Amino acid sequence: MEQKEFFLNDVVEMKKPHPCGANRWKIIRLGMDIRIKCEGCSHSVLIPRKEFSRKVKKILVRHEEE
Repeated sequence: MEQKEFFLNDVVEMKKPHPCGANRWKIIRLGMDIRIKCEGCSHSVLIPRKEFSRKVKKILVRHEEE
C-alpha cells in the first residue's frame, strides 16, 4: 500500500465531516501524530498518523514552499 505524503499547512478533507458542519482541516503539526485544525470552528484534534491516513479523503490545498 502506498504511503500518502502530507505537509504542514496542507488543507485536507476527511471522510466524515466535523460536527460543526465544516469538512476542511488544516494540518498544523506533523510527527508520529498529526494535529489538524477545523477551518469552520478552529477546534484541533491530535490523531495518530496511521489513523489519519485511513480517515483522510483527499488533499484540497497543497502548501507551497517558498
